[in-house]
Amino acid sequence: MVVFRIERRSGLPAYLQIVHQVEQALRMGALAEGDKLPTAAQVAATTKVNPNTTLKAYRELERSGLVEVRQGSGTFITRTLATSRTAPESPVRARLGEWMREAREHGLTAQEVTSLFDTVLGEQYPAGVMRPAHTPAVPATPPPPTT
Repeated sequence: MVVFRIERRSGLPAYLQIVHQVEQALRMGALAEGDKLPTAAQVAATTKVNPNTTLKAYRELERSGLVEVRQGSGTFITRTLATSRTAPESPVRARLGEWMREAREHGLTAQEVTSLFDTVLGEQYPAGVMRPAHTPAVPATPPPPTT
């Protein structure tokens, strides 16, 4: 089961954070077709958001064809976004995991890893990079001063 985390200072509405976290879990293979999402009441209890916020997120996921609401049974995943490139056994993912372990061994904090990753991501994918819900964009270089 997925556990949602809401970043209140992210500037992104809570319902979109839930949508993005489900999409992320689907991409990474943490959720698969047939899996049941937590109820709105469960999400409200763990995140302190209004149950209607979760219902709004679930409606958005339903509109995009990722979940199906079954009256009296719950909300279920109807398709995955995972690919062999992002699966847990992916060589790229394994190398990224090794890099993360090395960064931790060298004393980098999670915030430093995030900043470093975001900087290199911006360098490698300079246009059109979509940011995850929980991570604010960190520009690779500061914008030029305005006059």
